[in-house]
Amino acid sequence: MPRSRMLKDRVFTLLVFTLAIVGIAPLFAILSAIIINGFKTIISIGPSFLYGLPSSPLSSSPGGIGPALVGSLVIMFLSMMIGYPLAFMAAVLAVEYPKSIIGRAVDVLAKSLMEVPSILIGILVYAIIVVPMGGFSAWAGSIAVSLVILPYIYTHIETALRNIPSELKLASYSLGLSRAKTVFVVFTSKARRGLLTAALIGLARASGETAPLLFTIGGNWFTYFQGLGKPIGAIPLLIYTYTLTPYPNYHEAAWGASLVLLTVYLCLFTLFRRLSG
Repeated sequence: MPRSRMLKDRVFTLLVFTLAIVGIAPLFAILSAIIINGFKTIISIGPSFLYGLPSSPLSSSPGGIGPALVGSLVIMFLSMMIGYPLAFMAAVLAVEYPKSIIGRAVDVLAKSLMEVPSILIGILVYAIIVVPMGGFSAWAGSIAVSLVILPYIYTHIETALRNIPSELKLASYSLGLSRAKTVFVVFTSKARRGLLTAALIGLARASGETAPLLFTIGGNWFTYFQGLGKPIGAIPLLIYTYTLTPYPNYHEAAWGASLVLLTVYLCLFTLFRRLSG
């Protein structure tokens, strides 16, 4: 290889590595800040940080995030119970009836919903649920989050169903199985990996959503879950609220809560990569 070509190759390689480092540097800085500051908070408080109640603003202790952690788990569970079946049925319509008006409309609407800002969904749910009910609630937050995660779940389920060989469908019909049994027995068995991946993606999205919760759950940090019709806390909203305050102990609690949220997300993402890899 001529020296000029070797020089160009080395310059190009150096440029690629430099741009890659520049690209990941902000992410590395964010992760480092969360891990370092979050560990300081959790180590200083101990395990009680995960189940304890928040402290007062003038206290020297960061307190705990117990109610917010339970609230996040409740919202994640309810939003999946609402969003996953809707996404599954929408994907079945789009795959089984691709040429029908309903099938095409469902596909367009589900994919278009992905581009809608999540804060607008929160405002919509506030207008049609929170205002008529007369207050914030876990139901309102769960419905808002379910609308946010629905298109992501739909996309993965649709891909999983479309990847099922047509021969398997024909074989199922030749054995006398109905369309419903073919979808809910044969397809779900064949596409179970993709269906599980869709669930993990939905949980990961639901765990970190903040904007839809601003107008729906009320942010109750000092009492544990009291019912679906009552205000509730959540870790993302707690982090957002605490960082806006001038109190140092709340800032410490926000760092610790950020590390807890990051850990949950990384665990779900790791499972997703193992299933899709």
